[in-house]
Amino acid sequence: MTTPTPTAIATTRQPRFYYGWWIVLGAVVGQFAAIGAGGQVAGVFMRPVIDELGWTAAQFTIGGAASFGFGGVTGFFVGPLIDRKGPRPLMLVGAVMCGLSLVLVSRVTEVWQFILLQMLAGGFGFSLIGPLVVNVTLSKWFVLRRGWAIAIGSMGISLAGLVMPVTMTQIVDAWGWRDGYVFMGVMIWVLVIPVALIMRRSPEDYGLLPDGKTEQADPTPAQQAQMDAQRRDFANSYTRVEARKTKALWFLVVAFGLNQAAMSAMLVHSIPFVTDAGFTRSQASIGLALTGAANLCSKFVWGWTLQRFPVRRLSGSAFASSAIGVAVIVTGARADTLWLMWTGFFIWGFGFGGTIPIGEFIWARYFGRRYLGSVRGLAVPFTILFGSLGPISIALYFDATSRYGVAFGALTLVYIVGGLLILSSREPPPKVPAAVAA
Repeated sequence: MTTPTPTAIATTRQPRFYYGWWIVLGAVVGQFAAIGAGGQVAGVFMRPVIDELGWTAAQFTIGGAASFGFGGVTGFFVGPLIDRKGPRPLMLVGAVMCGLSLVLVSRVTEVWQFILLQMLAGGFGFSLIGPLVVNVTLSKWFVLRRGWAIAIGSMGISLAGLVMPVTMTQIVDAWGWRDGYVFMGVMIWVLVIPVALIMRRSPEDYGLLPDGKTEQADPTPAQQAQMDAQRRDFANSYTRVEARKTKALWFLVVAFGLNQAAMSAMLVHSIPFVTDAGFTRSQASIGLALTGAANLCSKFVWGWTLQRFPVRRLSGSAFASSAIGVAVIVTGARADTLWLMWTGFFIWGFGFGGTIPIGEFIWARYFGRRYLGSVRGLAVPFTILFGSLGPISIALYFDATSRYGVAFGALTLVYIVGGLLILSSREPPPKVPAAVAA
């Protein structure tokens, strides 16, 4: 189904409450569930699982990597479905599959069972309820306020980081890792299924323009400028075939792939790293909670700046904050200084909080909203591949050396390279001259 042009169906009736803000709520809940039951808590489960079942760190990490990897493969096909069908059916299927897979993980006894179920949770679960689906949808519902909408929607990731590590550490330590997986599966069902029912594909389907705007019979200059910006965003949208021929797409793929590699490695291995340095699991989980708090606070900063400053420079700032945070965490752990280590988690969380909304914003800015699901679906497998390799690389290094130090230090360099690639990227040229698009 082809998305209709905005001007063809827009009405002159101004809605009292723009439905797009319900889409933002759905994005908050979807990302909380997907990230909170995925990468944010992997480190909480790793040691209890491998200690009981006699696995290595690499074997456990392969499960998470398989989840990421299979999610990347399915993302290639999910992207076009977002454009055609919208988020509701995808999120319903994803919630059912993800919750069921996590409940079944609680019964595993063999590595292959764990890997298979993690693949199902990631491929048919997290990828259908998480950032790809909800952020593409947000970019369709918002143009002028896209920065704020994506920043607010990504608060779900921040809340997951703030709430889930501490909560799941308490549950796992009190009742065991098996009950912990059951808890997360039921949580997915309870949160996501009701929210999926309110999700919608695009504002044009309901006689609206993005941002709640409507056609004006006699618009003011400011209103005309806003409508022209919305039309340009639609008219200059790149198809999947067109986008893959641009250098910008591949710069973004590698840059955000490196970010995903470092971020997922930190989420999986930060608690084991901190406990190996002599701190308790509770102290380590508080560090991740501080990451979530910083992540949440940062949304207001990144949302405000996305409306006012060049997005490439903001990307560089977010990557730099992440790099500094990791370096401070490593320094605090080596110096046996708890407050310094916690400070590093906060700084890392602030940068982590920016890379997600900035990343979604820059994809929509570079390639437009009309075919954004297809374009993002093209990029996701490559980005996820990097994300899968990050935790596995750290795990293999640890299994070989019984130390984390050098590997964690290397993550700082990964963030720096990713930031430089974003700064080197250039927005693709408009497909339609401004005068024609307006």
